[in-house]
Amino acid sequence: MSCAAVGLAAVVGLDGFLTQRLDEQLSQAGTRFPASLEHPGRLPDDLPRSRKDPTGGTPIGDENADTRRTATGTFGARLVHGTVTHRGLIRSGDPSADLRVDLTAGDAARLARVPVDGRPHTVQLSALDDYRVVASAGRDGDVLIVGLPLEPVEATVHRLELVAGIVFGLALGVTGVAGACWVRWSLRPLSRVAATATRVSELPLASGEVALPSRAPDADPRSEIGRVAAAFNRMLGHVEDALTKRHAVEERLRRFAADASHELRTPVASVRGHAELALLHPGPVPPEVSRALERIAAESARMGGMVDDLLLLARLDAGRPLERHPVDVTRLVLDAVTDARAAGPGHHWVLDLPEEPVTVPGDAHRLHQVLANLLANARGHTPVGTTVTVTLATDGATGATGDATGAGTVRLRVHDDGPGVPDDIRPAVFERFTRAEHRRHMDASGGGAGLGLSIVSAVVEAHDGTVHLDSAPGTTTFTVRLPS
Repeated sequence: MSCAAVGLAAVVGLDGFLTQRLDEQLSQAGTRFPASLEHPGRLPDDLPRSRKDPTGGTPIGDENADTRRTATGTFGARLVHGTVTHRGLIRSGDPSADLRVDLTAGDAARLARVPVDGRPHTVQLSALDDYRVVASAGRDGDVLIVGLPLEPVEATVHRLELVAGIVFGLALGVTGVAGACWVRWSLRPLSRVAATATRVSELPLASGEVALPSRAPDADPRSEIGRVAAAFNRMLGHVEDALTKRHAVEERLRRFAADASHELRTPVASVRGHAELALLHPGPVPPEVSRALERIAAESARMGGMVDDLLLLARLDAGRPLERHPVDVTRLVLDAVTDARAAGPGHHWVLDLPEEPVTVPGDAHRLHQVLANLLANARGHTPVGTTVTVTLATDGATGATGDATGAGTVRLRVHDDGPGVPDDIRPAVFERFTRAEHRRHMDASGGGAGLGLSIVSAVVEAHDGTVHLDSAPGTTTFTVRLPS
């Protein structure tokens, strides 16, 4: 902005100065040249003979104009009642040179509009370009116009504009490069803070033990960047303390769940055993007592399953590795659907399996538990008559024997045409102890504890896979993807 202001001031000042000098030249030139056009017969005696009539008669028109001490490019014209009667242009310093010049009707009209006030005015002549002209009254009621070209002034101004543009452009370029280098140098502490923030943003902070990267380097505490770096480091310290405390609480909860589940297995099994033993007593037992013993046995069995599920989740949360052996998923699907058909004869069970066996590396018992939980969920939350379709497919390469054992993905889908998962529990369907408020079907044990789908999610993640739910009224699909 400053360069533009300086350049504009210089150009305007130079243009005004040169124009003033040109006006002074016009004032010094006077009306001698256009007056000689007006009175061609009154040439001085010292005019060269070549400019007079060779026969000694009256000189003819512009050929006898007085061009002495007149600058090259001077234009002169005589106007009578707004009409140009004579005009001439000095093209060189040779007095014998041709002075004739052609003007268009527009040029003549523009000359006629020049105020007769003896002051310089700018006129654009199509035949000659821009001219600075002065109009004065002649002796015979005519108007005499003398003018000098503006081309030298314009050329000088344009040259200054070009030079100023180049100089200021280079200055701006050098200043910009120097400023950018200085800004980058001064912002180096902020760049290090940004790099530390980027590393922190790439860390998995949702769970587990988190080790934050080293703090941002200290900067001048008197500067804004130094204060930002110090505040950022304090924030990282608070975050690290909070994450450490959260991890410690999670570890205590995991240990408590694992220890409690492990300790509860024995008394629950003992209660169940005593209840079953009492039911086997050969003597007469009142019906109320028999019913109570049956309920004790059933609830203790249900509690035992819940304890086993909690213990499994605690072990998976602790990161205990699962077995890794080739597992025939096709056989697991067949067995799980067979068991589900026996447990839910009122449902329609449909299988869609590939022609070749599908295998994945993993824990066969836990993968069977995934299938059993998904099918039990479909059976337990849908009415009798619902169609449940189990689809097994592969994505990717196949092994040398034709089995789907190469690098790729095994896709298992469990779809039903039941009422769908309620909207209020859909986001938390894979969390622990999530249950629908009103189940469509309850088994004899009184329903699950809301751990089935959380076990599905934990086991699938332990196998480096994913599980996804798509549900709407009339359709529900659980999709499990496992690396093959």
